[in-house]
Amino acid sequence: MPTGEKYNNLKDYIRSLGSVAVAFSGGVDSTFLLKTAHDVLGDKCIAVTARSASFPKRELHEAEDFCKKEGIRHFEVDSEELSIPGFSHNPTNRCYLCKHELFTEILELARENGIESVAEGSNMDDNGDYRPGLQAVAELGIKSPLRHAELYKKEIRELSKGLGLPTWNKQSFACLSSRFVYGEEITVPKLSMVEKAEQLLLDLGFHQVRVRIHGENLARIEVDERDLDKVLKYRKKITDDFKSYGFTYVTMDLTGYRTGSMNETLDEAAKGNA
Repeated sequence: MPTGEKYNNLKDYIRSLGSVAVAFSGGVDSTFLLKTAHDVLGDKCIAVTARSASFPKRELHEAEDFCKKEGIRHFEVDSEELSIPGFSHNPTNRCYLCKHELFTEILELARENGIESVAEGSNMDDNGDYRPGLQAVAELGIKSPLRHAELYKKEIRELSKGLGLPTWNKQSFACLSSRFVYGEEITVPKLSMVEKAEQLLLDLGFHQVRVRIHGENLARIEVDERDLDKVLKYRKKITDDFKSYGFTYVTMDLTGYRTGSMNETLDEAAKGNA
């Protein structure tokens, strides 16, 4: 199906919802979804962003700025994942625990504001990875308009560019808790270490980055394979600054960036049990 036809189907579907609260992270997908929903529904569309230790301040400020610029009513909720029983132990269903708690909060906020539906920004590419958070989406009746319209990431970027959205070529992002090995404890200090380390790499001009944390003090850097040599160019600054954040060992993953690399340690049985 042509991308333009999918976009029209998306708008028709959103219109059928009547009113919607969009879970808004400021990323490529949720920005495109929010912009489209607001264009279709106007004031019957609101944005809801979660504040937490695993959500970088950079992303929160970008979400706030976008809503101000577009004139979209923006709500922020405190969603401290570390207070969810079992979450800090980083089980394989960590994302399910987080999304269930978050969307329950957003549903309540939507009801309080007379909003009929809650929507999130997963797309068709998300169907191919290990995504336990989508189970919470299904259980709570959260809408997934981009998947409903069968839109893929590449198409969303293309449509975002056409709409003049600043996020059309923004790097992919996932919450900082995804940087931890399953079974290793997630703590606020370690989340802060990861946030600072990734911000440094972005400030140095790297576009797509992940800093995975192993144990208490080992950092594994993932960047686009085209930028591997660039890591070596900035080797001393990266090492010195990472150590100032609390890391003892700084390593580079020679495979380069890929989504969900922590899932590579899971076998199918573990995914099924989660």
